Amino acid sequence: MLLSEQSYKKIDREVAKFPPDHKESAVMAALAIAQDEKGWLPPEVMQDVADYLGMPAIAVQEVATFYNMYNTKPVGKYKISVCTNLPCQLSGGEKAAHHLKEKLGIGYRETTADGQFTLVEGECMGACGDAPVMLVNNKRMCSWMSNDKIDALVEELKQ
Repeated sequence: MLLSEQSYKKIDREVAKFPPDHKESAVMAALAIAQDEKGWLPPEVMQDVADYLGMPAIAVQEVATFYNMYNTKPVGKYKISVCTNLPCQLSGGEKAAHHLKEKLGIGYRETTADGQFTLVEGECMGACGDAPVMLVNNKRMCSWMSNDKIDALVEELKQ
């Protein structure tokens, strides 16, 4: 077993939400729990989740590689997803992304040398009216990201 006892207990709580013969229905939650503990999902962790849920490893990998919130490669302490869908782009998303790239000194799918930040393109985050939108570590939505708000966010995360 590659995860902590606490993580397996969390996965068990998710599994309990589904009929006993459909443990695999908890795969998305299980991957999120594993990623929260490990920081990313290396192949051996995906295999462990597959074994724990009694499903083929390839099925777990398909889920992990399909959805943007799962990290199948190491990422920085803070993964910042910038919405690159059209509504955000038309409302300053491209300018916001450019400012963030300049501030961090990295492009998309890159990590800062200190391992603090990874920048990725994100799909629609369901907040088109709040554009430009960014998501930090898949959990914190940041709206109306002006250059000043981007600067403040980066400084806050550095501390």
